[in-house]
Amino acid sequence: MYKEVKNLSKERRISVNSVLKILGVSSSGYYDYLKREDSNQKIRKQQVKQEITEIYNESKQIYGAPKITSILQSRGHVIAEKTVGNYMRELGIKAIWVSPYKRTTIDPDFDSKLRNILDRNFSPNAPNTVWVTDITYIWTVSGFVYLTTVIDLFSRKVIGWHLSDTLSTEGVLKAINKAKSCRKIDAPIIIHSDRGVQYVSKAYIEVTPAGKFIRSYSQKGTPWDNAVIESFHALIKREWLNRFVIRHISHAHELIFEYIETFYNTKRIHSHCDMSSPYDFEDKHVG
Repeated sequence: MYKEVKNLSKERRISVNSVLKILGVSSSGYYDYLKREDSNQKIRKQQVKQEITEIYNESKQIYGAPKITSILQSRGHVIAEKTVGNYMRELGIKAIWVSPYKRTTIDPDFDSKLRNILDRNFSPNAPNTVWVTDITYIWTVSGFVYLTTVIDLFSRKVIGWHLSDTLSTEGVLKAINKAKSCRKIDAPIIIHSDRGVQYVSKAYIEVTPAGKFIRSYSQKGTPWDNAVIESFHALIKREWLNRFVIRHISHAHELIFEYIETFYNTKRIHSHCDMSSPYDFEDKHVG
């Protein structure tokens, strides 16, 4: 009985040639297809997709099709943004976007003599002419921490930052002093902020003396007056910090350092900077 079933099983096996005959395909054509090498177009597509994956990972999974297309084109590729987008979908990758930043505080009503000197002129012609600064909160398991940032508007480069566990003026002063220590001040710089108590304090006024700085302030309840730094604080959260469960202030500091010092300033391309990093943009225009 066993031998009969075994023999029957063998008889019912379907050979490749039988299938090809049913399909009307010649066996020579089929085996020729198996031996055929990939076309140049297919090889190029695989190479481009590999390069897209590398660029995507180097950007910490932040870049989408527009920036990846720009980088590929700068490397000599002739490729459209739509094609890059299609390849990214085939690879199952996309730019990381987390919930957008929402402002949760309203600037208090301070002295009406505080003037908006900047007046939303966000594109100065040279570095060290306009700095902007602000504070943002960052959630950690251990409680909120507060990041103060100073940006040079010319290149969007972060030139000073400090992380603290309180909203005291000290964090602002340390960020300002870091910026001053790494930049050469040849002429008075416009320094723009909101009207928070830290930025109208006596200590802040002393660290930004009239001989070297021209203090400028946003209008009450108008975050758009300081849109560039508001945008940066939304960016660092959306692209980076919101990926993590941040344990405590030391963990937050490590993450912020990695993003600002090893990526944002030196590698992250920016449309304002002609699709180069803030560091390269300054180097190109200032030398």
